[in-house]
Amino acid sequence: MESERDRYLDLLGKCLTASLYDESAWRIVERTRTDTLTLKRPAKLLRTLVKALTHSALERRSTMIVQRRPFDEATRRDGRDWPFFGYTMVGLRRLENVRFCVEDVLARRVPGDLLEAGVWRGGTAIFMRAVLKCHGVNDRIVWLADSFEGMPKPNTEAYGADAGDDLSHLNYLRVSLDQVKANLARFGLLDDQVRFLKGWFRDTLPGAPIERLAVLRLDADLYDSTLDALRALYHRVSPGGYVIVDDYQSWRSCRKAVTDFRAEQGIDAEIKLIDRDGAYWQVTPR
Repeated sequence: MESERDRYLDLLGKCLTASLYDESAWRIVERTRTDTLTLKRPAKLLRTLVKALTHSALERRSTMIVQRRPFDEATRRDGRDWPFFGYTMVGLRRLENVRFCVEDVLARRVPGDLLEAGVWRGGTAIFMRAVLKCHGVNDRIVWLADSFEGMPKPNTEAYGADAGDDLSHLNYLRVSLDQVKANLARFGLLDDQVRFLKGWFRDTLPGAPIERLAVLRLDADLYDSTLDALRALYHRVSPGGYVIVDDYQSWRSCRKAVTDFRAEQGIDAEIKLIDRDGAYWQVTPR
């Protein structure tokens, strides 16, 4: 029988992934201010825009041009699109995996905090904190590690294939620390069990004041970022805890970093697939 906890976490997951709103499948085509109005197909689009908005209105606000697309439940469940709005891109299946891992370490009393490296708008960390709250857990911290300035430029000297994955210019991926805090507060989950590590992983994670982790979730995408996080934090994951890698199957640079690290450390724990993108494994005693 479905419990109140199940209903709450199910609804929260749908809110965080924006799965409740057909409009969340829309896509931003262009966003600009009128003093720097640049359109890829200016003639037709500009004529339409001028008819719809007066010059004085354009001066008062930013202009966003949106492409309407149908909502696809299966695509959103697997986190295969970027929601127009919402708090996480990971999709419902990867959120379900987060719940499984967190509840499993709680049930088995695996010691340690929870950490996500690469948080975007904070949705997955919000979900982690909600799971702890649902279980009345008040002695574990949820850590959010991120630059809060977008993605770094790829280090192509370390891994040349990253050159084709440079998303450092995308404003869509730049979410400030203040905004992420506001998102947590909106769900009533910003408290002293949530802490932040702002900066590039190579600078913040090695000296982070974390003794033990029960769940380490990586959404670092790039080779260097993934390897930096694993080298700084893996030895702090308690035996029986979990490592989750968001883009293990969809970013070859991420998968290569995981493969290299596991070979370097002699890790042979089975990697289990979550969906078409994510994977995880359980840490065995060292």
